Amino acid sequence: MNPYVIYTDSACDLPESMLAELGVKAQSLSFRFDGSEHEYLNGEMSAPEFYAQMKDGKVAKTAAVNESTFKAAFEAEILAGNDLLYLGFSSGLSMTYNAGRLACEELAQAYPDRKVIAVDSLCASAGQGLLVYLAAMRQKEGATIEEVASYIESIKLNLCHWFTVDDLVYLKRGGRVSPAVALVGGMLNIKPVMHVDNEGHLIKVGTVRGRKNSLKALADKYEAMALDRENSVIFISHGDCYDEAKELGEMLKAKGAPDVRLITYVGPVIGAHSGPGTMALFFLGKER
Repeated sequence: MNPYVIYTDSACDLPESMLAELGVKAQSLSFRFDGSEHEYLNGEMSAPEFYAQMKDGKVAKTAAVNESTFKAAFEAEILAGNDLLYLGFSSGLSMTYNAGRLACEELAQAYPDRKVIAVDSLCASAGQGLLVYLAAMRQKEGATIEEVASYIESIKLNLCHWFTVDDLVYLKRGGRVSPAVALVGGMLNIKPVMHVDNEGHLIKVGTVRGRKNSLKALADKYEAMALDRENSVIFISHGDCYDEAKELGEMLKAKGAPDVRLITYVGPVIGAHSGPGTMALFFLGKER
């Protein structure tokens, strides 16, 4: 049996230090600001600098990884003697996963004695990151590549994603809300509560008034839906609002949750569409 590498992409929003600790590799997506030809890889600009530029009014556009880039990276692992499991950014939000899947299929045909597996996470941000983390934990326990792939397939529709944003203008730019809803929402301090559905799409499921209530709504979703609350693995990602992420963690503890395992930035590739002030909570639940 060959050793295997778990590969993901930078939409997972896991810090590089954590990826290294887990032994996971990630292919970077890219972004650029309107009016500039420079294409940044996800890690080329720090998250605080990225959000500072967004707050100054710059508009960021993102790009998926193409198939040839994936194929070159994946083939290098095969030639190094490794099999490969790719856990990709939701196909409901990006073409990135499909590019990775096609690369895996081509390499599986070219190297029929090797195992090259692609799994659509149907997840975004640190929700994808949480699946990657759980996969890496199984790998460290000695699970085979097929066992890890099967495990992720079995739990991915239990990976709860609950989001809120501070400013509807970014969702308006992406077509998630209408200009009229964004205008009225801004005037009335309305905050959306959203999740990622079973097809991997970002869906608005409700609204609350005020930032504090939007954070409370996320904590309430955890209380209502979490599996094994005392032992949950909880990740939070945020759009340059760390103190509020800590506050959300305290709200969760008051509801019987353990300490949050990871608080991380929503990276530029996701943050370009959600904006500063995004707050996202991830955990395994009864259903999405």
